[in-house]
Amino acid sequence: MKQIDLAGQVAVVTGGAQGIGLAVAQALTAAGAKTALWDMDGPLASKAAGELQAEAAGFTVDVTDEAAIAASLSATESTLGPISILVNSAGIAGPNEPVANYDSAVWRQVIDINLNGTFYVNKAVVSGMIERGYGRICNIASIAGKEGNPNASAYSASKAAVIALTKSLGKELAGHDIAVNCVTPAAAKTRIFDQMKQEHIDYMLSKIPRNRFLQVDEAANMIAWIVSPQNSFTTGAVFDLSGGRATY
Repeated sequence: MKQIDLAGQVAVVTGGAQGIGLAVAQALTAAGAKTALWDMDGPLASKAAGELQAEAAGFTVDVTDEAAIAASLSATESTLGPISILVNSAGIAGPNEPVANYDSAVWRQVIDINLNGTFYVNKAVVSGMIERGYGRICNIASIAGKEGNPNASAYSASKAAVIALTKSLGKELAGHDIAVNCVTPAAAKTRIFDQMKQEHIDYMLSKIPRNRFLQVDEAANMIAWIVSPQNSFTTGAVFDLSGGRATY
């Protein structure tokens, strides 16, 4: 079996300064890719990029701002080269509240970052992939997008929509050598836990048959294959990372 080889490729990882995004960036650079870390926390992204011991760069990017995405896309390609890999990891959890109490402004914020941001970044990068005849995209959704988590309506809805967006775009681009897939992780212990109540964290753990949280390296290993040339046939698919919670 071939080892994953991403030499000569340029990857963008949104939310790449920490958590699953950073683990993915580490896996991609280890496989030979030049990697751009796009994150709201630009200084942290630059610091993380400097520690990758590979050709990498950090950029301050608000994924809800299409002008900022366009500027970062141009800067990334000027610095590293044409983008052939995209991993969308930027996202927020939002508060744990029932729908009856959920703040409408916060609902819009969660949808804007998790769903609209994923759409804007996909839209910006896809044109170049089509022109060059190659690309690999992995959008990070969530098990919540498959099953819905109580008291997390905005997050669950946004991630369900990311799954549907992935399926739609995958079918649009199926005639090209461009694969668009997503993963649906169970919870991993990252800073996103800081946005959650302890009872919600306990609920998520109770639903995982493996009886532990996902490790970020486990997610990165799967995603690195999904965005590699070896994934030459599957597109519009949902890869499960839920530790047995969802078997579909």
